[in-house]
Amino acid sequence: MALSESQIPPDAQHYLVCGIEDCERNCQFYCNPCHQPMCEQCKDKHQKSPKTKNHDVVPYRERKQQIPVEKCSDHPTKDIDILCDECNVPLCSKCSTMPVHKGHSFTDLETIYTEKSAACRQEVQKIQTYFMPTAKDLQKEIKMDAAEIKAIMDSIRSSMRDEAKTLKKLVDEVTSDNIEQVNKMEVSLKEMLQSQDKTCQDYISYLEDLVKQFQGYLSSTQLQNNPILFSLSEHLKILPTPETTKPVPPEFTAGQYSKEDVVKLLGRVTVPDTKPENRKIKPIETPSTQLKLTEKQRKQDREKSDVKQTLSLSSSVTKVREYTVPGVGSVYHISLGKSDRLWGSDSIGHLVQTDLQGNQLQKIQTNGGSDGYHTVTQDGALIYTDENNKAINRITPGNTITKFIKTGDWAPLSIYSSHINGDILVGMYGKVTRYNKTGKEIQNIEKDNKGQELYRYPHNITENINGDVCVSDNSKEAVVVVNKSGNHRFSYTGRGSEFHPRGLCTDFLGHILVCDHHSHTVDLLDQDGQFLCHLLTKQQGVTCPHSVCVDDENNLIVGQSINNIVKVYKYLQ
Repeated sequence: MALSESQIPPDAQHYLVCGIEDCERNCQFYCNPCHQPMCEQCKDKHQKSPKTKNHDVVPYRERKQQIPVEKCSDHPTKDIDILCDECNVPLCSKCSTMPVHKGHSFTDLETIYTEKSAACRQEVQKIQTYFMPTAKDLQKEIKMDAAEIKAIMDSIRSSMRDEAKTLKKLVDEVTSDNIEQVNKMEVSLKEMLQSQDKTCQDYISYLEDLVKQFQGYLSSTQLQNNPILFSLSEHLKILPTPETTKPVPPEFTAGQYSKEDVVKLLGRVTVPDTKPENRKIKPIETPSTQLKLTEKQRKQDREKSDVKQTLSLSSSVTKVREYTVPGVGSVYHISLGKSDRLWGSDSIGHLVQTDLQGNQLQKIQTNGGSDGYHTVTQDGALIYTDENNKAINRITPGNTITKFIKTGDWAPLSIYSSHINGDILVGMYGKVTRYNKTGKEIQNIEKDNKGQELYRYPHNITENINGDVCVSDNSKEAVVVVNKSGNHRFSYTGRGSEFHPRGLCTDFLGHILVCDHHSHTVDLLDQDGQFLCHLLTKQQGVTCPHSVCVDDENNLIVGQSINNIVKVYKYLQ
């Protein structure tokens, strides 16, 4: 059923009926003087009529907006229909003849009303299509942040309770040990006193016997052979009183501690000194900004979108090529730079840059070892850890080496520069620290929500496309994954009885790829830690894999600890 004009919004695209009486054809045109929608046939008749042949008939979308009918207060029989350009007031046609408006110019009020109405409708459309959805998206993001904050706070509270329970358990253990020590001391002192008491009792018995003996001599009626007459001096020798010692009781020294000491033991909650990031608001699209998008950019966007939509695991893994990295005896770690440049290192500090054909471009000597101790930043600079000096050094594209970050009392082991935001993730003994791209410390990740240590020896570190921090910890024999807030998500411990994780990386689809040095495999996991397959095995020519990365063409690059040969594989299609 066709709609009447009053039922349809100005920018609608529905079927509109002709406004001429008894005509129900589709409306396509509009007579501005008559304010009448018309079909094509009625328009032709209207323009042929002597009375209306000079009327302004336009396509319906170009029609003038009919102004509300309002009578002039000075001339009640007249409608307000013009605007005095000088006085900027709406008037009727009769007002224009008044002396006060003599010589002034006037504009058709309907024309102005149409322009302003169109502008108003554009603003309404802008609100409905951009500002309102954007605000709702922000509101949705705020609610998600609120939920995440609640989860983080719950986790902190849980960690606090766990810390308190652990400390209370330790206090109970120490108290129990101290009481046991006191009990042992008491037993020892009692044994000593009991021994002295027995000695005294034996001496008293001796004296009592001696008194009886002397009394026997005194009461004897015989004089011959009476010791009292002949050997009294011998019998008068009385043994001296035995020596005894007073016990030395132990003393209890109360512990010296304060509330601050307990706070240090239990930990404290701190707010990072980090400026809050403004939420991202997508820019409003206008015809001018849309025109700025060049055909080349459109093509690149289409290609990137097509790659993500069509990329998937191949049914088989194919070796594309292999080449030798000169200047190193093995390839313990790989960092992929810009312009098809690759950095490779061995276990004795040799760090070499090559192109993807194996041609050496530069070489430096570091004190690095078998860890993933170097990475390339967003701006193309190489940064690497200096464990001995507890620092992170930076090599600019101009080959200038500077000390970039000092890590205090913590020795840095592994490092990774985020492709998402440029943050720098550093693995240290027992923790992972996040720095921003300028080198300011912004986060420390040490324990899970139960207060248990997450890391011992973060051998290699990387970041997934969702912001997860992935660490291979050979001491724990696990790949430990936390989200960007530092909350533990999962740990992968391999597929056999032993698991020796070394190099790891992630790809465009969020897969996690990790070298198992023990089983000579490269394991492939999904984003949630589910084992998918042994992507590479010893049967495919991989022995002691120690380093991996994925290049811009989604090829897998693998380095080995037994030689300086790098192998390149295609595993996505």
